[in-house]
Amino acid sequence: MDLLDKFRDKNLVLNVIKNSNKLLDDIGQVNFMEVCGTHTVEIFKFGIKKLFNNNLNLISGPGCPVCVTGNRYLDTAIALSRRKDVIITTFGDMMRVPGSTSSLIEERSAGAEIKVLYSARDSLKIASDNPDKKVVFLGVGFETTAPTIASTVKLAEAQNINNFYVLTAHKTMPNAMAAILASEKVKINGFICPGHVSTITGIHIYDFIPEQFSVPCVVSGFEPLDIVQSIYSLCKQLYKNIAIVENTYSRVVRENGNQIAQQILVEVFEESDEDWRGIGIIPGSGLKFCEEYSRFDAFLQIPVDVEETIEPEGCRCGEVLRGIITPLECPLFKNGCSIDHPIGACMVSSEGTCAAYFKYHIEERT
Repeated sequence: MDLLDKFRDKNLVLNVIKNSNKLLDDIGQVNFMEVCGTHTVEIFKFGIKKLFNNNLNLISGPGCPVCVTGNRYLDTAIALSRRKDVIITTFGDMMRVPGSTSSLIEERSAGAEIKVLYSARDSLKIASDNPDKKVVFLGVGFETTAPTIASTVKLAEAQNINNFYVLTAHKTMPNAMAAILASEKVKINGFICPGHVSTITGIHIYDFIPEQFSVPCVVSGFEPLDIVQSIYSLCKQLYKNIAIVENTYSRVVRENGNQIAQQILVEVFEESDEDWRGIGIIPGSGLKFCEEYSRFDAFLQIPVDVEETIEPEGCRCGEVLRGIITPLECPLFKNGCSIDHPIGACMVSSEGTCAAYFKYHIEERT
């Protein structure tokens, strides 16, 4: 029996849903936001939304790092790629994200040196092999990937590699969740918290949400049983009129997280204000290089002229990311914007809400 088989057991899943629906009958209408883009994809992939009664509304949140990266950052990366002395290295999901007037894949077609990597550390070999070039890695991601970038920077320092840089767009999740709650544009009754992030941070980064907003949080894994169990746990909290942080992903997430990863983040980065697509500047929601490692900061060390930032006309990605609308309410969805021809960032990433709606043929309007 495969280790994960029990987490996809139909009878177990349906039993948890049955118990959840009983609670939902008593609780009434609720809005739960799954913060992580992987949760969104899995919910659609397994048809989980359709198995609960109409009192449950699952809302997709700003948990796709590619999606929430603003056009200004993309335009800066594109401007850097046009320099003859620069090699851009990046994860593949950044290639097709539209900037104001171009994308990285278009720039590569026009002759820019842009290399897709599976690991940030692969950039160091490229930097060593090209000492006459500045190698710039696009550091996009949440607390999950930021420690790997920090360790790469420390390795570059140890190996005395002086032509390696990072263009940072690292974001941290808690303050974004707080910003959504504070905006009151959408009533959130519970959060399905990201398992990936929580593996690094532990569960206490969410404590302020039940304490300040009286909104329950449950850290969830990504298999069907994980997700429905997290929904059931949120329902139980609401039924009992309590709000705490629960961990239903204890096989992976520890209460205090990965303290080695946390330490390396503190050594290399410091808290910063960060721009989120569709939300704006959220204080304390980003990570920038601390002074000791500022020589690796591409923003500081390789200044470029960046074109005026332009948002695609009609695109409502920002509202999708905040849970205000579903992709079906965007006028561009399947009307010029598709997985093959994305206009907005939410259609590009495999974790994007628009891409999930498109791929799994979600048609009902809510």
